[in-house]
Amino acid sequence: MIYEFLTCEIENKVALITINRPPVNPLNSQVFHELGHIVSNLEENKNVRVIVITGYGTKAFVAGADVKEMASKDLVGINLMNKKSRAIFSLIENVSKPVIAAINGVALGGGFELALACDLRIASEHAKFSFPETGLGIIPGGGGTQRLQRIVGQGIAKELIYFGGMIDAKRALELHLVNRVVPQEELIDEALKWATKLTEKPAVALAMAKSSINHGGYVDLESGLTIEMANFATAFASEDAKEGISAFTEKRKPVFVGK
Repeated sequence: MIYEFLTCEIENKVALITINRPPVNPLNSQVFHELGHIVSNLEENKNVRVIVITGYGTKAFVAGADVKEMASKDLVGINLMNKKSRAIFSLIENVSKPVIAAINGVALGGGFELALACDLRIASEHAKFSFPETGLGIIPGGGGTQRLQRIVGQGIAKELIYFGGMIDAKRALELHLVNRVVPQEELIDEALKWATKLTEKPAVALAMAKSSINHGGYVDLESGLTIEMANFATAFASEDAKEGISAFTEKRKPVFVGK
């Protein structure tokens, strides 16, 4: 497939996806379609262990959904677009490989939701975040009301969504919305460093840890423990687990193969 609004570079088992729709990289139906296609392909690509998502330029990670496209749709059309965005964000959230958002500028509305769907978030010191939807008479529709509160709690989530105010990278770090804030010029290098470190980890263990956290976090404790137990067994049965345990007992560095 030829991508109109995405580029993807694969090097050293890391895929760097750039949303390239300048000047502010808004999400439209075509971007969602391309994201779904590329992430699904990367899930199956054995030469890729980690995915990094960023936006083109320094102005915006993603400045929300394409409002002009939204305005052209009736209720049936907007529901279809909303269903598509939900499916793509869930795909990114649940792909078995770690996904890092490298937030290079403003992340508004759907862009904020895209970042929340990623496992880890590294922000430029110039990054800003907002859910401006209530100012348009709507609400976040791509998972924002749900994923945000699971990170910051209901009180802060209501504040950010009700008022629609902008917060900077420093405040986002304080709220644990991002894992790290770095200078703009170091953003991609830092994200790729994190990604490279993760490529050295056993892939099955990372996938099972991700599954346990993602699915166990939304259920009661006993159900979560059951999910963890099943994923532990899967990780334990992997070739990398055997290698890791052998390397530990033999006091050597493990050589993981991703199986």
